[in-house]
Amino acid sequence: MIHPGALLRREIQNGHPVSPFIGIYDSFSATIAAKHSPNLFYSGFGFAASHYGLPDLGYIAWSDIVQAAWRIRQILPESKLLVDVDDGYADTAVACHVTLQLEAMGVAMIMLEDQARPRRCGHHDGKLILPLDEYLEKLREVLRRRTHVCVLARTDASGDEIFRRIEALSETEADVLLVDGIRSIETLRQVRKITKKPILFNQIAGGKSPRVSLSELRKAGASLALYSTPCLFAAQAAIDDSLTQIFAQDGMLPDMTPGRPVGVEQCTVLLEANVKRQERAPA
Repeated sequence: MIHPGALLRREIQNGHPVSPFIGIYDSFSATIAAKHSPNLFYSGFGFAASHYGLPDLGYIAWSDIVQAAWRIRQILPESKLLVDVDDGYADTAVACHVTLQLEAMGVAMIMLEDQARPRRCGHHDGKLILPLDEYLEKLREVLRRRTHVCVLARTDASGDEIFRRIEALSETEADVLLVDGIRSIETLRQVRKITKKPILFNQIAGGKSPRVSLSELRKAGASLALYSTPCLFAAQAAIDDSLTQIFAQDGMLPDMTPGRPVGVEQCTVLLEANVKRQERAPA
């Protein structure tokens, strides 16, 4: 069986449009997202929120994200999974260990950033950046150790430092590049001019980057698109709205008429599909 990383690399190199990566935060959100795209993204922001109830400020333990990714791979073996490994959890040896763990379970791509600790969401202010040589040393060791998994090299730099780092990252064997928190499409166009590497563009609701369509992104030079947190933010709004309505109606659950909220039957059908996928998965 061909490794998902090799399949994704082939898809990217062929130059055909790649389905967007949808940010998920647990196995349930992944099950829903997989109906809309074959490509999923285990968001660090989403995982910190769902697993710990904390903001994306470097709280994630590498063992937790590895276990969480394993659960996704078990129920959705046909999906290509991109996993956010932050800064590789600070240490180069740990970054390599996590990469190999994820590769062994069939993760298609990892995202490794150049932030220094204390790290934060790429669309927040106050980010600290590792010295370029220090990040390149970590990235190159990860690239040297991997076999199949694709590596997305991410920079959180701003201003002219973006272009210096993109030039340096272009000299590595990274499969895809990302400048997170881009404030304008013009910056994306400038990045496209100085690298031949595939570029991923990350959008997050309320973030620094502009709202743009897939066709606009492709015209500006992005080969891949990522929506980091649509499932998490939709869940927050829907849960709050649903509970508000219940208590506004003296504790009465919503009427299960056509077009109304999901009930036990619809949810069970969704989850039973995962059982069938596991049964069909090759040994």
